[in-house]
Amino acid sequence: MAQSGMVQPGDMAENFAVKDQNDKTFGLYEHAGSRVLLSFHPLAWTEFCAAQMKSLEENQERFAELGCVAVGLSVDSRPCKEAWAKSLGITKTRLLCDFWPHGAVAMKYGIFRDANGFSERANIIVDGNQKVVFVKVYPIHSVPDIGEIIAFLQKG
Repeated sequence: MAQSGMVQPGDMAENFAVKDQNDKTFGLYEHAGSRVLLSFHPLAWTEFCAAQMKSLEENQERFAELGCVAVGLSVDSRPCKEAWAKSLGITKTRLLCDFWPHGAVAMKYGIFRDANGFSERANIIVDGNQKVVFVKVYPIHSVPDIGEIIAFLQKG
């Protein structure tokens, strides 16, 4: 369900800097030269979001081999993300907090759901030159196919 204003392949990615679950700042442009998978999920502590983030964690080595930094993003706060990461056993994947201003990163990419107060479930890949090369929005009650992302990264 694409919204007007949603980022499209070929667009330049907008920079952002937010905290991860370990209170470290993640800035998109600091990863210039690498591809970055922005894996947006609506909310922590939900079944589909947990499966989505676990798939990132399980594939971290594969992403590294493919020159890609994979991160999860949601509107949850840093303490919430820290507790959630611990509960899921996530130690390598950075879970980014699009908490304040609330949903600002999701809004920059045109995937914030105003009626719900959280982002779409979406995967966005940014190349090493900060250009968006892949965008896909998934049904809220689903887990994105990580194989599809890996296959896309293998092609490029």
